[in-house]
Amino acid sequence: MPALLESTPEMDWSQKTSDHYNNWPTDKGYDPEYEQREPVEIPVTGQFPAYAAGVLYRTGPGKSQIQADNGEILRLTHWFDGFSQTHRFQIRAPDESNPSTRIFYNSRFSTDDLIEQSRKAGNLDKISFGQKRDPCKSVLGKVQSEFEPEPQPHPGPASVNIGVTLSINFPGLDTPPGDDPTSRWTNSEGIRTLYAKTDYNALKKLDPETLEPIGLASQKDLDPELSGQLSASHARSDPVTGDMFNFNLTLGQTCTYRVFGVSASTGETTILATFDAIPAYLHSLLITEDHVILCIWNAHVNPLAIEESFMSAILPTDPSQPAVWYVIDRKHGNGLIATYESPAFFCFHTINAWLEPSKEDPTKIDMIADLVKTDSSNILQTLLYDNLISSRDTAKDFQKNRNDSFRASITRFRLPRIPSGPESDIKNASIEWSVCKSLSPELPTMDPKRVTQKHRYVYAVTFRGESTLTDGIMKLDCDTQQVRLWACHGQSPGEPIFVANPEGTSEDDGVLLSVVLDGTKSKSYLLCLDAKDLTEIGRANVDGAVGFGFHGQHVPTLGGMPTGDY
Repeated sequence: MPALLESTPEMDWSQKTSDHYNNWPTDKGYDPEYEQREPVEIPVTGQFPAYAAGVLYRTGPGKSQIQADNGEILRLTHWFDGFSQTHRFQIRAPDESNPSTRIFYNSRFSTDDLIEQSRKAGNLDKISFGQKRDPCKSVLGKVQSEFEPEPQPHPGPASVNIGVTLSINFPGLDTPPGDDPTSRWTNSEGIRTLYAKTDYNALKKLDPETLEPIGLASQKDLDPELSGQLSASHARSDPVTGDMFNFNLTLGQTCTYRVFGVSASTGETTILATFDAIPAYLHSLLITEDHVILCIWNAHVNPLAIEESFMSAILPTDPSQPAVWYVIDRKHGNGLIATYESPAFFCFHTINAWLEPSKEDPTKIDMIADLVKTDSSNILQTLLYDNLISSRDTAKDFQKNRNDSFRASITRFRLPRIPSGPESDIKNASIEWSVCKSLSPELPTMDPKRVTQKHRYVYAVTFRGESTLTDGIMKLDCDTQQVRLWACHGQSPGEPIFVANPEGTSEDDGVLLSVVLDGTKSKSYLLCLDAKDLTEIGRANVDGAVGFGFHGQHVPTLGGMPTGDY
């Protein structure tokens, strides 16, 4: 079903050509040098509403190359392997002494020890995703070193590269006994702990104010059985209870998934289901009010093929093999209750899932699941630095030859007749609609209070091909399939974080916060958009380039849970 595209006053993007956009410089976004360890006030133009006051965290890749002691330049291969950096924007609402919103910024590179080790050694042997390795190591040694967060008996947290998603007050880690989940988000000063996560079994503890790496943890600290190598960067949290859900995958001759939940009120971990299945690279999962949904899409992994990098072990998408959906009961102890199959696809980011009366039988319940899908995992190739850094000839050639197979779409699946107890029959999941392929959306977000409920609006960045990475922010109305777009020449936005107006009367009553790199100035700014129509209402300018990041969290001063995934 086609979407209606509504241009914004800032730019009639349909009149621009790809060649016009591909010339804007993006190099600073992939190898930023700017670090601001002490908070500094940054100038604000326009307005940030008082309800946006709080702390916005961002994390993602920082430096992508270093000068080694042997005189050579060590260049990273894949964007996912950039040396992580964390950013903090403290937004202060107007008060009697300051009638305008004030914003303070600080940031910190969080892998100083790893960079120093690599500088001295002249190699990058501990990069976790796409970096080539020493081919002389054994296969089993590669599998172990790929995901083991403790390469030394007592490693420092700055020696481990973890920085994809962030968790505020992670349940089960440093959680006081009997902690009341409703009091966990009283204000920005209620941020007790900050953890960075990635797609393997490790977490890095950061100081919530200085962003200094101060500790390491793993899922084994939640439960000794959670000792497998892989997990999802995007765990899911219940918007009411704060309980967190994720999976742990053990690679071996038999590959075993353990789906688990952590209580926000007690800190106790419960393994909800254990089953053997095809290993895969799964960046995210879904929950409903009653279930955890783990979809094993078509990024299957051969553990014995991890010779140079984890990405080399991801098998080409085989369209003849279905994606398999596992539905796990999270409330009544019934474990794995249903299995579904759908046509093959690949996904980084799920959006939301909920339950509604079945179309086939109103006495039954269907599950609806929204996510961002592509036809194959080939999209991983687009995120090689050689294909992203605009000054490289390889990037120019790649962009010219990129076709629709690399584009993503927002897609709605229906899983019919969810059983109340375990069933052995495999059912079919169907696609209800798939839209926005021309915009190739990614990094989707929504109102976090709508998680596990039917939502109407989804926000995302666009990859329309008018830059080597992001080139706009979009809003999809899932009911009407209409789309609004914010885009401006030379501007590359990051993930849009939705902050709800606590006095709002509609789902889209709020603002979007996004860190944008101005390619014409090689500096970044924090952008504030009206979530209803995507008009700019404010910005705060940073005195340097903030690296193109992955994900973030906003913790409001006025109370409420953080905006973003765990």
